[in-house]
Amino acid sequence: MKNETIGKIAVAGIGYVGLSMAVLLSREHEVVATCQHQAKADMLNKEKRSPIRDPEIEEFLATKDLHLTVTTDGKEAYTGADLVIVATPTNYDPHKHYFDTSAVEDVVAQVMEYAPDAIIVIKSTIPVGYTKSLREKTGCKNILFSPEFLRESRALYDNLYPRRIIVGTDMEDDRLVKAAEAFGQLLKEAALREDVPVLVMGFTEAEAVKLFANTYLAMRVSFFNELDTYAELNGLNAREIIDGVCLDYRIGDGYNNPSFGYGGYCFPKDTKQLLANCADVPQRLIRAVVETNDVRKEHIASQVMKRLSGKNAPVVGVYRLTMKSNSDNFRESAIQGVMKYLADQGVKIVVYEPTLKDQSEFNGYSVNNDLSAFMAESDVIIANRYDDVLAPAADKLYTRDQYHRD
Repeated sequence: MKNETIGKIAVAGIGYVGLSMAVLLSREHEVVATCQHQAKADMLNKEKRSPIRDPEIEEFLATKDLHLTVTTDGKEAYTGADLVIVATPTNYDPHKHYFDTSAVEDVVAQVMEYAPDAIIVIKSTIPVGYTKSLREKTGCKNILFSPEFLRESRALYDNLYPRRIIVGTDMEDDRLVKAAEAFGQLLKEAALREDVPVLVMGFTEAEAVKLFANTYLAMRVSFFNELDTYAELNGLNAREIIDGVCLDYRIGDGYNNPSFGYGGYCFPKDTKQLLANCADVPQRLIRAVVETNDVRKEHIASQVMKRLSGKNAPVVGVYRLTMKSNSDNFRESAIQGVMKYLADQGVKIVVYEPTLKDQSEFNGYSVNNDLSAFMAESDVIIANRYDDVLAPAADKLYTRDQYHRD
């Protein structure tokens, strides 16, 4: 596979990873993306609008000349493709201690049927050792793995300005090494940032990079959350401590704003998967990164309960279920863990979440999207991230957001 000979590119999945990748490459190449839902496909094809509420992607869809179509027909997408990028979801199964990779395997099976010569690049997050085992299981020798390092709501930006591009391959197969180099070059040419490092390495090493990188970031989140817990319990100014710590250039100020815990698409599942992969490896830190997230949520809930002391039939208002600003993602958001702890103590929960349009309940909790009424009925309002609209209820607000960002 040489970049100058690449014709059709197929992308399986139009979540954050798949859609941002499809938009990135469709500026210069014909891209056909697959989607399971016809309504989402129509939204992209007819309305030129993103189904994941990503403002960056919305802007590209509206203003750029993209060679992008979306279909629900896998045969249509993969037939004639030179390159297939797999970006289907791989949720973590807490019972099997393993990612559910069935969606990836379904795509690979279809590509082997409709485009047997296509190079397949897995972008989905997978367990360490998975690519090698999949190649052995399917007999397909055209599979590469390339980890993604995209921030939610900044996915397209991170593809346009990547810090590094990593492609995993069979280092003993010259043909596949060349294919990996070509794919790395394809992403580099599509980026706007100059001099992006491209690392070609073994499949398993590339898989490990992804899990260890996200676990390190989760560790940073947890570290500053524990710093914040210490400051809160000792009556100290957490922000002043963090500022002093982070001015050390070796530490820096990334991922340092306290929260109710890490959550979202990647950190919870990636840390648990890495812990499972390390079952036979002497370690304590990775287990601690997983366990401390629950400790943080328990602490937050206990602090809220203190504020409710003496109140009869208390009501806790939850301001936003989303993980961060400019996001519509609820998946494994830390505030939901706090909600569960409070509900187990008999506390009534009411949710304010504008993305839950015309819904009166969410997972058994009542929803009130009249902001004034929501604030009035809440004895305490908890917010993972502060918003100026909460100023009228400042006396009821509990948040650990020190910087009013992220």
